[in-house]
Formats: sequence, C-alpha cells, structure tokens
Amino acid sequence: MMSCKFDDQKEEVVKSTVHHMEIGCPTNVQHLTHVTFDRFHDFLGLPVEFEVEIPCKVPSASVSVFGISAESMQCSFDTRGNSVPTILLLMQERLYSQGGLKAEGIFRINPENSQEEQIRDQLNRGIVPDDMNVHCLAGLIKAWFRELPSGVLDELSPEQVLQCNSEEEFIELVKQLKPTETALLKWAIDLMADVVEHEETNKMNARNIAMVFAPNMTQMSDPLTALVHAVQVMNLLKTLIVKTLRERGETEGGG
Repeated sequence: MMSCKFDDQKEEVVKSTVHHMEIGCPTNVQHLTHVTFDRFHDFLGLPVEFEVEIPCKVPSASVSVFGISAESMQCSFDTRGNSVPTILLLMQERLYSQGGLKAEGIFRINPENSQEEQIRDQLNRGIVPDDMNVHCLAGLIKAWFRELPSGVLDELSPEQVLQCNSEEEFIELVKQLKPTETALLKWAIDLMADVVEHEETNKMNARNIAMVFAPNMTQMSDPLTALVHAVQVMNLLKTLIVKTLRERGETEGGG
C-alpha cells in the first residue's frame, strides 16, 4: 500500500507497511453433481435448473462435422483401439447394423445427392437417422475423409509412395505419419478389411475398395498428378488391407 503527499515544490512518496493476507484452503466443500460435455448429446449430468439455458443444437466450435480437423472433434476408441472422431464410429455402427457390409458395390455406388445432403445436415446437428441408405452412409464416410483440411496421407510425398515396392516398405513409410493420421489410416484400413471379408456378397475385393478410397486420402491441386498419385495410394491401401486380413486369419487360426 502506498500513500502520496504533495506540496508546491515536489512530490514525496511515503511507503507504508504492506500487510499480507493469507487465504486458507476452502472448507465445507460438497461435490453435488458431475457434469461432462458430449459433442453429440450436449452437457451430461447438468442440474435441471440449468438445462433450460443450454441450446438444443450440437455445441461445437464448428457448425459442421465435415471439413474440420480431427483434432478439433470429440474422439472415441473403437473396438480395435483406434481413437477417431465419434461421428465416424456412429456412421460405421449404423452402416454395419443395416447390413451395409453385404450390400453389393458398397463404397463404389454413389447415392443420390439430395438424400446425402439431407443426411449430412442431420449429422451436422448430431443426429444419426435410423433408416439411412447404406450407400449414402458409405458415401458420407468417404466424404468425411475427402473434406478434411489436409489429406490423411498428405504427409507422404508422391515420390516416397512411388518408391515403395513391398509390404515392408509401405509399412515403414506410414510410420512417418503423425498419431492422428496414423489412427485415421488404421481405422480406414480396418473398415476396408471388414468390407473385403464379405467380398462374396458385396463384390468388393481389396483392390476395388482401395481404388474407391484412394482419391479421398490425399489432396492435390493438379488433376493429372492427383490421378497418378491415387494409383500409388491405391497400391499402398491394398497392401495394408491384405496384410490386415492375413493377420486376422493368423490370429483366428492361432486361437
């Protein structure tokens, strides 16, 4: 604390003793409720008297679940330990529960634009419709990857991918990806492997599913370069899918 005294000639500063006040620890604290935040279900555990003040739309820094980075979204672990945006898991669960894995041409057949836009709008509001066309669901999963600010495999240059000629080289190459992109790639590979396991009914083998996914995993401005690169990315994805299926077979055989 300081006090000031003035006269006609000068300003004299007189210092006084500073008294310190110690603040003790809080007492009689009660934990009345536990509130958590969920991107798709608002605040969970909120006291009733506060619920009316919370908007019913999805709380988010973005009005869309498409076109934003995975780091800015709520993530969850899938059954294989991949941490990916919850919206992907919701779409995957609905795709599987509605028999999408057995639908002929799944991920290859394009849905009607009007239907996709309607469902996209619902997903942006945190609503996953019960009866969605499986081809529309598959198309939106591809769109989610395609509309990312940067492609999952953009960290790998076309030259690096082109130089890979074996499974071992592809495996070493993808180790260069950051954790977020690694998790997204693993999730996508597991999804594609699940599709291939039903090849007899859906007519989608490892090459077919890799071919339709490849253009959605990278972003390149030059169309010709993008086309050539997509072929190399297709080979990378196909190799990883085959590896995943082989390892699943070995695990089942060993069990």
